[in-house]
Amino acid sequence: MAGSGCPGGGAGGSQGAGGGPGTALRAPRAPLLLAALVLGAYCLCAYPGRCPPAARVPAPAPAPTETPRAAGNPGAPALPVASGPGRRRFPQALIVGVKKGGTRALLEFLRLHPDVRALGSEPHFFDRCYERGLAWYRSLMPRTLDGQITMEKTPSYFVTREAPRRIRGMSPDTKLIVVVRNPVTRAISDYAQTLSKTPGLPSFHALAFRRGLGPVDTAWSAVRIGLYAQHLDNWLRYFPLSHFLFVSGERLVSDPAGEVGRVQDFLGLKRVVTDKHFYFNATKGFPCLKKAQGSSRPRCLGKSKGRPHPRVPEAVVQRLRDFYRPFNRKFYQMTGQDFGWD
Repeated sequence: MAGSGCPGGGAGGSQGAGGGPGTALRAPRAPLLLAALVLGAYCLCAYPGRCPPAARVPAPAPAPTETPRAAGNPGAPALPVASGPGRRRFPQALIVGVKKGGTRALLEFLRLHPDVRALGSEPHFFDRCYERGLAWYRSLMPRTLDGQITMEKTPSYFVTREAPRRIRGMSPDTKLIVVVRNPVTRAISDYAQTLSKTPGLPSFHALAFRRGLGPVDTAWSAVRIGLYAQHLDNWLRYFPLSHFLFVSGERLVSDPAGEVGRVQDFLGLKRVVTDKHFYFNATKGFPCLKKAQGSSRPRCLGKSKGRPHPRVPEAVVQRLRDFYRPFNRKFYQMTGQDFGWD
C-alpha cells in the first residue's frame, strides 16, 4: 500500500508517487493510442487504494471532516472501547515517512518488541481517509494493554500538507518518526517500484527532467518527495523538533540494531530488539530477521523489497546530486544530523 495518487487524486493531492503533469508530453514517440494506454496504466497503478475496513466494533458517527478532536478534549465525541484484553487507542507514535526510505523494514523490526503493537497495513487516514473521522481511525488500531505503545506507518503523511495539522488535532504529544534516504537513490527506487507495475513507463531521465536534460522536474513526485527540508518546514509549524526522530535508511541497512536502538530510546522503551535479531542477507542486500514474530523461521521482507534498480546514466545521477545538495544541507542544519549524502 505504499503507492500514492495520480495528479489531482487523493487527499494528498499530487504529493504521492504518480507522474507529474508533464508526464504524457515527455513519453517516447509512439502512436497516440499507445501513449494514452501507458499513461492510463501508470495512473491506475499509482492511484490511492481504498481506505481499509474498520475493525468489527460498534462506532459512532464520523467526526467532523476538518476539526476532529482527540479523546479527552472537552466536547470530544465518545469513542468505542474494544471488548477483550486491552483497548484500542490512538497511536502514540507514527512513522510518517518517507516512501522507499525503509519504513516497512523499521516497522517489522519494531514489531519484535513486546511493548509495541502496530497496525500492519497503511491506513492512510491523515491523507486519504480523514473524512471518516477519528472514531473510525481508532477502530483500526490493535488492542493494547497499559504500558504498550500503539503505532502505525503511512509514508505519504510526510509529504501531505494537511497531515501535520490533522495529527496535531488528534494529539499534540504524538511522536513522529521519519526514515530518510539519499534522495537520488530514493527517487530511483520509487521509479523502479512503479516500473515493475507499468513496464511501458518512460525512462527515468525523461520523467526527472524537462525538455531532455533541462531543468529538474519537481512536479514529478519521485523527485519532489526528496525535498525533505521543504516538507519538514511545514511540519515544524505544528510540532517542535523534539517530537521527531530522523532515522537513516542507509544505517538501517548497515547497522539495523543501532538504528532500531535509537528508535526504542526515542519511544521510551527498553532496548529489547538488538543485534541478536538480525542477519545480513547478501542476496537481497539488506538485513533480515533471524526469528520473525510468532515463527521459528528466519524471515526477510517481501519480493518487492531489494528489487534491482534500472540503470540510470551517471550524468543523470550527478545532475540530481547537484540539484539536491542545497536542500540536503538545509535538512542537515534543521535536524542537526549529517546523513552523508553529499
